[in-house]
Amino acid sequence: MGEKEGSIFPLAVLNPAGRDPDQDFPDFAGEPDERNHAPVNFHAYAAATGGSFLRSVEAVLGRGLRRVVLLVRPDLRVVLTAMEKLRSAQCQVLITFKEAGLHQIGEALAKPGNPALFTQLCHQADGALASTSDGVAIYRAGGCKAVHFLPTPYPVEDARWDFSLPLAARAGIFIGTREFDVPSRNHGLAVSVAFSIAHALKTTVSVVNEDGRTGRKRLESLAEEFPGLQWTMIEGRRPYPEYLKMVGRHRLVFQWDNSSVPGQLAGDALLCGIPCVGGNGATERVVFPDLTGHGRDLAEAAELGRRLLRDAVFYENQTRQARELALEKLSFGNAKQGLREIFDGFSGEN
Repeated sequence: MGEKEGSIFPLAVLNPAGRDPDQDFPDFAGEPDERNHAPVNFHAYAAATGGSFLRSVEAVLGRGLRRVVLLVRPDLRVVLTAMEKLRSAQCQVLITFKEAGLHQIGEALAKPGNPALFTQLCHQADGALASTSDGVAIYRAGGCKAVHFLPTPYPVEDARWDFSLPLAARAGIFIGTREFDVPSRNHGLAVSVAFSIAHALKTTVSVVNEDGRTGRKRLESLAEEFPGLQWTMIEGRRPYPEYLKMVGRHRLVFQWDNSSVPGQLAGDALLCGIPCVGGNGATERVVFPDLTGHGRDLAEAAELGRRLLRDAVFYENQTRQARELALEKLSFGNAKQGLREIFDGFSGEN
């Protein structure tokens, strides 16, 4: 299969023996769909190029794809086997951690034997694609020939993925995090601060509970500290389009995740046209530089949240700036160009 008309090049994102089914993106971002994986996270690299997200080397080669982003998972032997098959087929290969938070990379590399396997992967790859700036040093330490920082993109230029509502239809705070038991997520802190802000300003707050009875009791206990608080507990996961519609009904997203992740919480807010306060992920730093938790303390983040709820001009400026920065640095078009330049650099093309 050659390059499709209108595509920079079809790229394969390979998650060897992964759980997500094979998925092609002939229409790039496509229509929002509850059945298929949304064109976000690492699926977005494939979608931005009209490519495919696949589970096996055989599927990659069967589609005639030779430019591959290989996802690194904790079972590095499976990943290394896939790498060897790709190199035998003369594919160009970039590696990147599928779970890219620093705590997740640390856990993967802490498994016996994995540091040596990771070094082998780095030496066999053409280079690494770092989805966060904090991950760059890890690939360099592993011996990668070249490391490129390219955040996971969002289809911000595609009107089909515009989930923004009129300002009058937005109210309250949406708490982006949901994992109490991952220390770097700081979910309990985010909940407490958001509850405090909402209670003081007489606005509403929504929080997702995915931990059943245990999570419900913890959230109810935190809410008891703020008598009269108007809050909603959203039980369980939702299909992504439904989830975005729910997020978009709020005035802002609040979080305090310090995991140095790619930043889907901020990406969700971006697709909904609302600000995201806190967090130190890649998306937060790129499109919400005045609101990110990177380089700020929690008190500063809380004040920014309060200001967004009270100051209409500040709110409008932040949402407009995020949109402009996203179109410039985080769009599918920017990702296509960046990926083209990286792979062409390996092959000596102009």
